[in-house]
Amino acid sequence: MSKTEYYRTTLRSLADWDDFLLKESGLPGPRGNLELASVVADEGTEAQFKHFLTFDAERFPTNTQGEFLAVCGAVGLGRLLAQGDCSVLVTLRKCASDSRWRVREGVAMALQRLGDTHLSRLLREMERWSEGNFLEMRAAAASLCEPRLLKQKECAKQTLALLDQITASILSANDRKTDEFRALKKGMGYCWSVAVAANPAAGMPLMEHWFSATDKDIRWIMRENLKKKRLERMNAEWVRHSRRQLERTP
Repeated sequence: MSKTEYYRTTLRSLADWDDFLLKESGLPGPRGNLELASVVADEGTEAQFKHFLTFDAERFPTNTQGEFLAVCGAVGLGRLLAQGDCSVLVTLRKCASDSRWRVREGVAMALQRLGDTHLSRLLREMERWSEGNFLEMRAAAASLCEPRLLKQKECAKQTLALLDQITASILSANDRKTDEFRALKKGMGYCWSVAVAANPAAGMPLMEHWFSATDKDIRWIMRENLKKKRLERMNAEWVRHSRRQLERTP
């Protein structure tokens, strides 16, 4: 029996999942049990997901077992969203600003479930999120910059436009010492590479536009993306040329 089958069988036999999820969370530790979180999302109910989200950051901060239940709640809402319940978007958008990074990752995983079934709907919703706060922008970028969602060139093109918009918004950002801005910056440090690799023809010119930027955070974002192996595999010569261009400009 695989781990997934074990988790599924066990959950179906339990009336109350909390103790099992806490025990199998993988926390505290470097990695939460995302395989179990996915099974919970498949098997759970709306009531359970809402219950898991009551494990808030004040009582269950980062890297505690209770954080894992909040992650399960967020991912679970993604299943409901993919099945057509758009009302959960309000809760997911709130969770996107959770202080715990694992919960924010759970939101991205939830949104990707929507993308697996209704990609155009995800794109429309993320366009709205991309005009929100730093963590909502980060969620929009992270949810779309998943290779399996960008196999369609048009989707990759629209995602690149969204990344371009978010990058432009950084130019006017004032409160850059906050954890929220740092999370956005870190996310953008890989998202460009995923979207460019999915559609090089559209992505390379858009990314090149930012190589001449003088903004230190935008330049950091571009340098980080150029370190990613996926771009090396896409076009190693372009990466070398782009790195030289970044080094020449202030």
